[in-house]
Amino acid sequence: MKKTLTTIVVIFVIFIGILVAGPFYVINEGEQAVIVQLGRLTNVITNAGLHLKIPFIDEVVRYPKKIMAWDGEARIVPTAERQFIFVDVTARWRIADPKKFYESINTVDAAYSKLAEIIDSEVRTVVAENFLRESVRNSNIIMERSSGTDSLGLGEGIEAELISSTSQSGSGHEPISKGRRQLAQEILDRSRRMVPEYGIELIDVVTRQIRYSNELTPSVYARMIRERNQIAQAFRSEGEGRKAEWLGKMDNEKRSLLSAAYNQSEAIRGRADAEATRIYAEAYNRDRGFFDFWRAVESYRSTLPKFGKTLSTDMDYFRYLYSPR
Repeated sequence: MKKTLTTIVVIFVIFIGILVAGPFYVINEGEQAVIVQLGRLTNVITNAGLHLKIPFIDEVVRYPKKIMAWDGEARIVPTAERQFIFVDVTARWRIADPKKFYESINTVDAAYSKLAEIIDSEVRTVVAENFLRESVRNSNIIMERSSGTDSLGLGEGIEAELISSTSQSGSGHEPISKGRRQLAQEILDRSRRMVPEYGIELIDVVTRQIRYSNELTPSVYARMIRERNQIAQAFRSEGEGRKAEWLGKMDNEKRSLLSAAYNQSEAIRGRADAEATRIYAEAYNRDRGFFDFWRAVESYRSTLPKFGKTLSTDMDYFRYLYSPR
């Protein structure tokens, strides 16, 4: 009896020990795990839920299943023309094969270091193989400023013509063949060829920032200011030319209007003079004596107040003023 009780106690203690050791484990959503048995990987768990393991023998190594972000540091990189720029990129990645990941890298921190090593190397390679304009510009829109632009009201295509003329003068931008997005895609493609052996899937690589080095910045700003001043001067010259053209048109139109008005006024004046002459002739024919008298009186009213003195009144002009009749 005593022996049986001892056996039961031992079994109970072993059972309690097993429960304390934890034969069950839970894989949460967004997690995956590998089971390591005495240093040897035996299983990969990718489904969330409750799972069973061998206590004291199986070790559960958990890894995130979600997409993670890798943020690189801005590094100074030379371009094909030996211009130095700061390039800052970021990437998204995830653990696609936990088995390879455990066997090659083992920890997430080591994965970040490996990604930094791979991506930084490819960034240097791609940037160094291309000119500066390929890294800082994404398209040729600055050269193609649509031919239908009329932002200043100067007419269709004026802005594009002015920018084109300044480009032809030697200060324009050179066309790009790839651009910033395609360079980022090249970095992604090159990096993707190297990460599968580590169980990593690289989703994308994005150029977060590109800025000029301290030595290059003043010359770039000076060139930008010079180009903008040339474009502004081209607009001013075009505006002055259009102003002179419109002023000439206005002057010609003014002269045409004045000439037409003068012709019309002269025609009216001619018709009025003819009408007045007709009326005078009609009045003269009715009573010639009265007409002469009335004309003489009207003349006296306009001329006599201006006479300072009269030397003689024995003049035909004064015949109505001093005549006894």
